[in-house]
Amino acid sequence: MNKTVEVLPDQSALVKRALDLILSKIDTAIQERGRFTIALSGGSTPKPLYEAIANQKLPWDKIHVFWGDERYVPPDHPDSNELMARRAWLDRVDLPETNIHPIPTLEADPAVAAVKYERHLHNFFNSASGEFPALDVVLLGMGDDAHTASLFPHTEALKVSDRLITVGNKDSSIRITFTYPFINSARSVIFVVAGANKRPALAQVFAPVADDFTYPSRLIKPQGELWWLLDAAAGAELPS
Repeated sequence: MNKTVEVLPDQSALVKRALDLILSKIDTAIQERGRFTIALSGGSTPKPLYEAIANQKLPWDKIHVFWGDERYVPPDHPDSNELMARRAWLDRVDLPETNIHPIPTLEADPAVAAVKYERHLHNFFNSASGEFPALDVVLLGMGDDAHTASLFPHTEALKVSDRLITVGNKDSSIRITFTYPFINSARSVIFVVAGANKRPALAQVFAPVADDFTYPSRLIKPQGELWWLLDAAAGAELPS
């Protein structure tokens, strides 16, 4: 694992750095493999990043968009990660609809939806059951409880290591999420984290010893690159 930590002066600089990094990954992936695959995160931090990507001139037909997790709500629900990304980015560019790969959330049983999305991923990557295909970029945020995607502290989703997709839970809120081994199969994992409220969690995630199931972002140790992009408010207390 190749780990890089960068602390940027403010959120504007954070978004610009994340944009530049993703643009470089797009260029490399298309040159080497003819397409670029990215899994998006939800939350408020990435929205300006998605808006910035939408302003670029890119080969949209070669870009495929997935989601690392999703709330179990209809795609037009205000809480939907898909809806946020569509409004900020995807609906504003000429990205073919077939290149957009949302998590299904309309099944009566979320476990069925998880299986359906896993099957879709295997079909897309031409991978066999039990294999973990590599996305070019998995974009992640981190909550002040150190959760990432919908991998919350002390939940069953953290124990799933033999599948790509599982059901996540936050209190009574159902989610569909990438498993941590699937995240770890990515060529690049990019955390984008902002806010002073993240400092206590970051201290534990970066500590030499702490409990992975209490601080789930510690489980993210990709085979490829690991990038932590932090604004100054989040990264102020990390050792230099």
